[in-house]
Amino acid sequence: MSNFTNLTRMRIQLALRNKMFFFFSVIFPLGMFFIYAGIFAKGDPLKVSYFLGPVIALNVMGSFWGLSATLVMFREQGILRRFHVTPVSATDMLASSLLANYALTLPTVFVEMAFARLVFHVPSFGNLLSLAVLVTVGTVSFGSLGLVVASVTNTMQETQVLNQLIWLPLIFLSGATLPMGYLPKAAQSIAVFLPATYLVSGLQNALYSSFSVWQLSIQIFSLAFWAILTFFVAAQLFRWEPEAKIPRNAKLWAAATALPFLLLGVWENGNGKILNQAQGAYRSLDQRPSSPPPDKK
Repeated sequence: MSNFTNLTRMRIQLALRNKMFFFFSVIFPLGMFFIYAGIFAKGDPLKVSYFLGPVIALNVMGSFWGLSATLVMFREQGILRRFHVTPVSATDMLASSLLANYALTLPTVFVEMAFARLVFHVPSFGNLLSLAVLVTVGTVSFGSLGLVVASVTNTMQETQVLNQLIWLPLIFLSGATLPMGYLPKAAQSIAVFLPATYLVSGLQNALYSSFSVWQLSIQIFSLAFWAILTFFVAAQLFRWEPEAKIPRNAKLWAAATALPFLLLGVWENGNGKILNQAQGAYRSLDQRPSSPPPDKK
């Protein structure tokens, strides 16, 4: 246990030195917070609480970008080779990476919530237990996605290209940038095949509608199962050496991690529960009166 703790501590220290990790874990989410709260929500506390879920989702999802880039950089620079000569397994390295990533994600989430309360006077954060569960499961699941990306790419350039191809549909079709209820029907039908949709939906319902853990069971269990699957695949494909070749079936293994959401998307297009929740929250935003500004004495 002491070795794992030391490994996690070193991973945190190394991640803090990485500019890309710092940008996607701190600068980007805080910048998006003020854009959403100040421009989209126009400073209205009720609307800020509605957009706070997508903002935190962007923070949680962004961890996959920084984590994948950091691991590839470590492999290119021979840092992973040094860890390999110590009594550290691939599972230890990956698990410590996720724990370090989680520890670095939480402070930004707390800062966003503090700004929402102190600057924009959001009166309530909904169901805090649901929020905590979703942030935890979401950080682990998208962090595990980053581990898979790092396992199937050889260079930083390849990693950035693949990250970009994954990132764009995740943020534009999931409700993270534009509300799900605002998207065209065709885009909504595609969105339910994306894991980001379930994270954004869950966080928004937890913060804005105060949904309980049970009410968000679909989002939570789907992300948890995906986290286990992606972590297992990443552990099987992990490479210590930059010279190590990617197995022939590596990309097939990586693609297989999308299978749970392909099945869930088919079911959701017939059931419509997630889409109904998103549309209901969006409609209620127009129906509720704007929050009055705080009294200034």
